[in-house]
Amino acid sequence: MLTDHRVQAVAAGLLIAAGLPPWGWGPLALIGIAIWFRLLRAESTKQRFWNSTVVGLAWATPATLWMVDLTAPGWPIAVLIFSLLAGVIGATTPPDGGWTRRFAFVGALVLVELIRWYHPFGGTPIATYAMIGVSTPWALSARLFGSPLLSGLVALAGVGLAEIYERRWIPALGVAAALSISTIGGNLAGNAVKTVDTIDVAVVQGGGPQNTRADICETRAVFERHMAASESIDRAVDLVLWPEDVVHPSPDDRRTPDRCDEPLLSVTEATDRLTQLATDVDAVVISGWFQRTDDGLANANYSLAQSPNGTVTDRYDKVRLVPFGEFVPLRSFIERFSDELPARDVRPGTEPAVLDTDVGRFGVVISWEVFFDHRARDAIGNGGQALLNPTNGSSYWLTIVQTQQVASSRLRAIETDRWVLQAAPTGFSAVVHPDGHVEQRTAISEQNVLYDTIELRDGTTLAVRWGAWPMIVFGVVALAVAWRPGRTDLDLDREGDGSVVDESDSHLRAESPGLDDRTKRP
Repeated sequence: MLTDHRVQAVAAGLLIAAGLPPWGWGPLALIGIAIWFRLLRAESTKQRFWNSTVVGLAWATPATLWMVDLTAPGWPIAVLIFSLLAGVIGATTPPDGGWTRRFAFVGALVLVELIRWYHPFGGTPIATYAMIGVSTPWALSARLFGSPLLSGLVALAGVGLAEIYERRWIPALGVAAALSISTIGGNLAGNAVKTVDTIDVAVVQGGGPQNTRADICETRAVFERHMAASESIDRAVDLVLWPEDVVHPSPDDRRTPDRCDEPLLSVTEATDRLTQLATDVDAVVISGWFQRTDDGLANANYSLAQSPNGTVTDRYDKVRLVPFGEFVPLRSFIERFSDELPARDVRPGTEPAVLDTDVGRFGVVISWEVFFDHRARDAIGNGGQALLNPTNGSSYWLTIVQTQQVASSRLRAIETDRWVLQAAPTGFSAVVHPDGHVEQRTAISEQNVLYDTIELRDGTTLAVRWGAWPMIVFGVVALAVAWRPGRTDLDLDREGDGSVVDESDSHLRAESPGLDDRTKRP
């Protein structure tokens, strides 16, 4: 029977992965969660832990496959960590307890999600349950308590399916009511946000091949593709947004290597041509730069805002950096296993995540930062009227990370009730409505310019003001109540709706003799 449980655990994990981008089959993920939740009934802590670890392994392996291109030795470590954290969810969910057990599962999942969103190395909030939730009818709930709430509701919906399968109608109706109330609350949570202006925007994608590596000889080609796309702008716009890291100039005095077919792009040339572009299109131009810091000890990854007369009005340096991509934790140890690490770390910024321009104040989350809800909260909390996500995913194989990034942009749009503009050199670039709907999206590798009219907005949602704290409190309380001293053994035989546990679960008791003995009462 243990083998049967492992098969079910693998199936559950694969179904959960199927609900994530790029696959996006959300109902399958809910079925996977329902199977997982049923596996946690009437088993020992050890069994719940290992079954859940297998769920995590089957979920994380395909959903994080893109990390091979980021750090080949780091990917299996990340999969192992994610899997063990899933095991913690199983171990901390009691096998009995009626309603408290259901809330404990949801609370444990939310707390574990938050742990991996922040730790280690600053967190890796990829392949999250909230990404599944962004395509559900209750997605707007994220305006209340952010992505942690949405992750919890996805878990709760899976629990509801398990209740329907077991014909426990009262708990199933309770789940439906919770989802409905959260959705209504999310709709109301945007009332404090008001539109103050509209602007016309152009999101530039230069195009080019995917799965490439940084090469000094290619920096001019990347720049020229984006300049060519920008020169095709054929209408009046207020803002032109370029992707991250497409202005990658060399010092003016650097000699072009013999292997390069074209002269290197210099700082002076890049500056002059972008100044001319801003003048020609008579718009604010926000471009993504990557270059050595003045002291030569680190790199800088930043966005630069220029007014139509070419004056630089503001600069934002990326704060939340990519581990193993922009900085290397435990560098001396990791270098033993990989020779593809960056020679220098990127120096993180320290300023608020906003850019002041002639047409408004924009929140900025550069690339990886869009996966972190707290970076968007910083941007909007400091007055951002729309959210910009210049990014560069051209190095990655397949489209797993690119589609998950679009999902993250949708989450940030909903949480902040702001328009989001995502600009990528090879895709995906996108325009996202504050309700999470993707208005436009480019194809991979194409050269394109997305035009749209977006709203600039003031005010903040509860998700921006309170962050993750309400869900942290919920998770702690749910687990504390579920594992409270003095829980009665009666909970094992009767669920919270008063219905008797289905005898089809008797085999679970048979595999847990100690548990079976506890239920024998005079």
